[in-house]
Amino acid sequence: MAGVSHSKHYEHLKNLWTNEHREIQKEIAQKHEGALRWLTHHVRNAAVSGMALTIGLNHPVVATASNTLAHIPYNQPQEFVSSDDLSGNAFLLHQLQGKVPHDVRPLTQEEENEISKILSHQFGLKISAEFDGKRLNRSYGYIGQEQHLTRYPGDTIATHFSTPEEAQKYAKYGMAPGRGAWGYFASGSQVTEKDIEREKYYIAVQTFLAPGFMENVREHYDFYKYRKMLVVNPENGRAMVVVIGDAGPAEWTGKSLGGSPEVMDYLKRVDGKQKGPVLYFFIDDPEDKIPLGPVNTV
Repeated sequence: MAGVSHSKHYEHLKNLWTNEHREIQKEIAQKHEGALRWLTHHVRNAAVSGMALTIGLNHPVVATASNTLAHIPYNQPQEFVSSDDLSGNAFLLHQLQGKVPHDVRPLTQEEENEISKILSHQFGLKISAEFDGKRLNRSYGYIGQEQHLTRYPGDTIATHFSTPEEAQKYAKYGMAPGRGAWGYFASGSQVTEKDIEREKYYIAVQTFLAPGFMENVREHYDFYKYRKMLVVNPENGRAMVVVIGDAGPAEWTGKSLGGSPEVMDYLKRVDGKQKGPVLYFFIDDPEDKIPLGPVNTV
């Protein structure tokens, strides 16, 4: 009888543990759905020996991913990773794991150096937290939602978009009441493709908090104007090449930078809070050859 009682007690404890962790497993699988789908798919389809395949599919992480994802509909909106860049995103996330702190704080120089090396290698770009002796107050912080900026005199929400689809998706964010920190993107009333791209893929950064800014405002003003940066969402691996198109936000907001509606949408930082952590590093592109917009790992 004692053995039966002990067995029932064991089963009871096991059921409690399983129930307690089922929701945690589901939450993890949903948050990293894209990466886990890629991992599960490639383990299933890799050209490896039968023994290696058996070991891989029975690994606790892969098994949990497979079993949990089996109950998530494939037509469910993919909030984190698209099917086009699953493998690259998964590998980038693996590389950044343990390098990006959970608490959103300024990175140490050692952390910046290590992360910049990873990003430079993964994207095939020259990336650093400091360029030409200048750096921002931080390279990791909360990004918040910004509005569209006026590109030329007379530009309004009605004239701002190239297609009805863009207008339907992004017009709701409205236009900022004033121009960006460097004025209009266009030099006159004729807007170029470069002007359009710069406004579409712009970020606002706290230039006024950059070391040395107050000692030489003009030099910093010229340096930061349309300076290219790489912005990475460390939670899903999505990245964009953007330009600094405005200054802000204010310190009291608790945010360190802002992103255009298009930037926020692609990075999947539109989660109701309009705020989330990102990495942002300078790109060395003296000949202005690197296009703006979404960028994948190489």
